[in-house]
Amino acid sequence: MLTLAKASRSSAGKDTLVILADTAQLRHLDLERSDRQYLIEQLGTDAPIAVCDISGRLVMVHQVKKGAAVVQLEKARRAGNEMAQRLMGAKREEAQLVSLHEDAHTTLALAEGATLGSYTFRKYKTGNGKETELRKLAVVASEVSAKALDELADICEATCVARDLVNEPVSFLNAKQLSAEVRNLSRNAGFKVQVFDKAQIEALGMGGLLAVNKGSVDPPTFTVAEWKPKNAVNKKPIVLVGKGVVYDTGGLSLKPTPNSMDYMKCDMAGAAAVAGAIYAVAKRELPVHVIALIPATDNRPGGNAYAPGDVIRMHSGLTVEMLNADAEGRIILADALSYGERYDAELVMTIATLTGAAARAIGNYGSVNMGTADEKQFQQLHNAGEQVYERLARMPFWEEYGEEIKSDIADIKNLGSDLAGQITAGKFLARFTTKPFIHLDIAATAYLHKRDHYRVKGGTGVGVRLFYEFIKRRAHEK
Repeated sequence: MLTLAKASRSSAGKDTLVILADTAQLRHLDLERSDRQYLIEQLGTDAPIAVCDISGRLVMVHQVKKGAAVVQLEKARRAGNEMAQRLMGAKREEAQLVSLHEDAHTTLALAEGATLGSYTFRKYKTGNGKETELRKLAVVASEVSAKALDELADICEATCVARDLVNEPVSFLNAKQLSAEVRNLSRNAGFKVQVFDKAQIEALGMGGLLAVNKGSVDPPTFTVAEWKPKNAVNKKPIVLVGKGVVYDTGGLSLKPTPNSMDYMKCDMAGAAAVAGAIYAVAKRELPVHVIALIPATDNRPGGNAYAPGDVIRMHSGLTVEMLNADAEGRIILADALSYGERYDAELVMTIATLTGAAARAIGNYGSVNMGTADEKQFQQLHNAGEQVYERLARMPFWEEYGEEIKSDIADIKNLGSDLAGQITAGKFLARFTTKPFIHLDIAATAYLHKRDHYRVKGGTGVGVRLFYEFIKRRAHEK
């Protein structure tokens, strides 16, 4: 990952990323008049960046325009990404970011875009397959403190950790290994981790997690991670629950869509998000009590796989008629939600690659959310999403949707009608918690098949920055 380091002065010979508010500020750079004019002409066309190659040295400029703050921040991130791509294409390993304006937020946003945009998953690359990696960015910006830069570096690291987890194949990242990765993160950040094995899961009566696991040769795990600082501002914890289906075939309801299994290693992106979020929160020592719950298994059609028509007795005691084995995420999340009741949380949030309906509803421009939390909690999460540009579209949560998951032979069923599947899935989850509840469906945003600026192809790490921003804002509430 790109390393960010604060520097006191710029270096004349380095490739340079520049952020400014007015083109007149280019006079502060050591540039020939013709080069300066060339950059100004490009910026006059509303191009996101202007580029000048000065005898092999790249100078790239982004001008911050007037407009909504969240939009300008996103434009800066995208500019940072484009700059990073230019540097990587030129096989550069180091560069400097020089700020010629006074807004720390946009400077940090550009650095963020460069850092996240330069991410590559290269663990399995060998020999000539390894591209030149952009390793270091020196930041020359009087308005940016060393503390703020360190915080940004930690957030980007946590996001890239989540990306790595999503990009790992199940041949490495089974449920047991996923729990081990969370434990490794805890050693670096100082939060506590407890991992329940299959025998302990059986003792807990987690019938949902066990049912989904019945077709697998690998055992399930249930991971509880906790960050509880002595100076926590919340008397009741925030509980994050992430879906950890490390690979999803659809079980006996085998996925029918062509190529739909090709990327199902990403079905644990919710687990990656909560792992990355608690890692960042603990590393930055935010004064907020946070608990992360990760039920993990793969979903396969082997062995004694659970079958449509089966009735499952869940951890809560509720019975579920299973009508589609590919609607497994809600089943394992339900057990985790029921387990989470013991914490008496001020807010419970689930995050999961749960339904194709969410993707069809709004595309990959944002994530769907819904639930029973109060308006203030929804607004706070929405505001955090706008700030980091992980936008949320709230779905209605009318009582009528709950009618669709009523079962003739059990308490509820795991499938609604063909309509509003993202909402009926949320209604299913809501049956397993009595606490203020928000569900995020990241089916469209967790894994991309083509690059979207600094949201790279493959795992995006969506949810990490959103949760961190939300929890950071909670830390400042009185």
